[in-house]
Amino acid sequence: MPSQIIQWFPGHMAKTRRLMQENLTKVDILIEVLDARIPASSRNPEIHRIAGQKPMLTLLNKAGLASPTETEKWTTYLKKTGDHVCAVDCVSGDGIKKIPDTIREVLTDKVERYREKGMEGRRLRAMIVGIPNVGKSSLINRLCGSGKTKVENRPGVTMTKQWVGTDIGLDLMDMPGVLWPKFDDPIVGENLAFTGAIKDQILDTEELAMQLCARLNKLCPDLLSARYKLDQNEICDLDGYDLLALIGRKRGMLISGGETDFGRAANMLLDEFRHAVIGRITLEKPSKE
Repeated sequence: MPSQIIQWFPGHMAKTRRLMQENLTKVDILIEVLDARIPASSRNPEIHRIAGQKPMLTLLNKAGLASPTETEKWTTYLKKTGDHVCAVDCVSGDGIKKIPDTIREVLTDKVERYREKGMEGRRLRAMIVGIPNVGKSSLINRLCGSGKTKVENRPGVTMTKQWVGTDIGLDLMDMPGVLWPKFDDPIVGENLAFTGAIKDQILDTEELAMQLCARLNKLCPDLLSARYKLDQNEICDLDGYDLLALIGRKRGMLISGGETDFGRAANMLLDEFRHAVIGRITLEKPSKE
């Protein structure tokens, strides 16, 4: 089954790039938020080009939805490439307490210069960047200890930059999520769509769910079969269409004539994947593994 071509670059994405460039000199560090289930696909290459030599901390967020083993591999891999990395989960709060100390470690030289000038304790400023729906606003609310930014589990909620103060000596600039104009690899577009970084309203969700079925059948057939009470031997050769049809029938999602209601089945499958009901799944592995 061919992958659907996914492209999405609304006008506000271009505005966000300009905002980043215009405000880069106002911050000490960038905090890049990635989705731990798709660390490579959720990394916007334009952010690094815009950042230049500005210090950066990379957070693998939503680690509670991803495979713990794969998150550890990604953390090791990214550190080897020179990144400063923390695995966190803004829903449970896991890993959040490591962030302030890690930021000060990354900015050791600047903090020391402040101390030498008698400015010890001066507040640091960070810009929160990343693609839509990776949890930037949730991160800010965790660091602030209160719901100061609007949080919804859908892309495109934060539309303008906002400054938010914290009690940890850090001021945060929240930027709107920004994708890039073209996905050269169709798998990247799929991964972003699977995890909800691209609005479902502009996608064929039935086809998307069929593609997800096919991916999960290769990647983690044990989790798929356990969740939907399937026989692994029977599903190993099924394509995405037949697998989604089978899952729909198993769940009693039928229309007149006993056929699968693909719309309902697709929405259910995507929702259960995104909330780790099927299991904690990472869709991609580090390079050269």
